[in-house]
Amino acid sequence: MERNVVVLVNENDLAIGTMDKLEAHVKGELHRAFSVFLFNDEGKMLMHQRAATKYHGAGLWTNACCSHPQKDEDVEKSALERLVFEMGLKCDIYKLFSFIYNAPVENGLIEHELDHVFIGFTNADPQPNREEVQNYRWIHPEELLQEMEEHPERFTYWFRKSVGRVLEHVRV
Repeated sequence: MERNVVVLVNENDLAIGTMDKLEAHVKGELHRAFSVFLFNDEGKMLMHQRAATKYHGAGLWTNACCSHPQKDEDVEKSALERLVFEMGLKCDIYKLFSFIYNAPVENGLIEHELDHVFIGFTNADPQPNREEVQNYRWIHPEELLQEMEEHPERFTYWFRKSVGRVLEHVRV
């Protein structure tokens, strides 16, 4: 399930073209993305550690699933398919919000995304795709926030920018 192309968008999420994923991250072009946050009945959030082979964010901790929908794909449907591909999980999700961010990341790349943020609930343990995920864990939000305060460098930029807003919607 290669995703080597991203959908370029304007600030209103109107598609204006496509571009090679790496080229878009080199040039810092605004493109569409999604992030899925999952919680279990104990109120723990599912985190995954990105595979060491990722071209950026390698080894960093982030939300359950994140990627880029492809041309003409419904964002929610794409997020559900990617959740199965990356984490081996199926559950209902619903959209919380979207936001735009623009940040330099490692390897001289730039993340400039209009990120659609989804939330879901499951008690299933993931069956991660090792090409995407090197580790995972369930963590209480309070413990996560403390770890993020002490070691923000361990987490992806988009996760740090969105987790607070997600947690406003989940009080356990």
